[in-house]
Amino acid sequence: MAPQGKVYRGSVKDFQGFDANQDAEALYNAMKGFGSDKEAILDLITSRSNKQRVEICQAYKSLYGKDLIADLKYELTGKFERLIVSLMRPPAYGDAKEIKDAISGVGTDEKCLIEILASRTNQEIHDLVAAYKDAYQRDLEADIVGDTSGHFKKMLVVLLQGAREEDDVVSEDLVEQDAKDLLEAGELKWGTDEAQFIYILGRRSRQHLRLVFDEYLKIAGKPIERSIRGELSGDFEKLMLAVVKCIRSKAEYFAERLYKAMKGLGTRDNTLIRIMVSRSEIDMLDIREVFRTKYEKSLYNMIKEDTSGVQAKTSTAAYSGISSLLVHCFYLHIYLTKSHHLLLVAKPTEERKSGSC
Repeated sequence: MAPQGKVYRGSVKDFQGFDANQDAEALYNAMKGFGSDKEAILDLITSRSNKQRVEICQAYKSLYGKDLIADLKYELTGKFERLIVSLMRPPAYGDAKEIKDAISGVGTDEKCLIEILASRTNQEIHDLVAAYKDAYQRDLEADIVGDTSGHFKKMLVVLLQGAREEDDVVSEDLVEQDAKDLLEAGELKWGTDEAQFIYILGRRSRQHLRLVFDEYLKIAGKPIERSIRGELSGDFEKLMLAVVKCIRSKAEYFAERLYKAMKGLGTRDNTLIRIMVSRSEIDMLDIREVFRTKYEKSLYNMIKEDTSGVQAKTSTAAYSGISSLLVHCFYLHIYLTKSHHLLLVAKPTEERKSGSC
């Protein structure tokens, strides 16, 4: 699953002995008749990789002439449905659906737009744009332009081009010039030259920008983040801060997003589901490690604690008509504690033996 030469840091691997037709039949039987065997659906889907789930969808259509995702939507409800359906979509189509939801209807979910567009690679952006066009017969850039405004819109459009430089060779002279240009565009200028921030942070390579941030700290006496907070505002400020965080460490950015999704009263379920699903085959192991170091609590335990109080109701949760949120929490709890092939948080062997993470 990992690109050649890179170590795989996702928490999901291909299921050994995989048989798409057999899995398609098992899912069909789990949804046949009155009601559905939700635990069987959960256990099967969460123990397969995304590539394997796509093959199951194809096999299901070949065997039964039906769309598996449509059948899952019909059989399931609430957040549990959202979790399972999210797992079934290829990554680019998952991102496309999240963005479509973020800009549909009244208002815009700017946090979702920021999270996706600030964190994806050039290739992931290109795949997203193509998937959006294929799924909705609409142009993603045009839809985002129509739903956003100002410098926030301009930076989103820059990110949507998927044109960030990828050259690992860094020019020291250009690093110094970019750091100086950022300082002069903000701290040393009456007002702010937002275009300079957009150009440099939206186009330069990640390796280059990390060195620019170091140089900026030297000449400005403060980190670039502090200057962004002082010079920019609103959603544009949040977007630029997210870009900087992702340049520095995507794992730390997503660890923080997950912590905030579960901190305080209630859980931001859509954010939790989106991140756990989208990063499960990319860098979930890194996110888990950063989360534990930064917050002195394991991601596994925080999710378990965040769904506490539901365990006593699990015997009736699937059948008693309680709220979709409790159903979601119930199955997420099963998912984290009972599955032999954990997708969301893969616990290392020694932690499984000790019962803690």
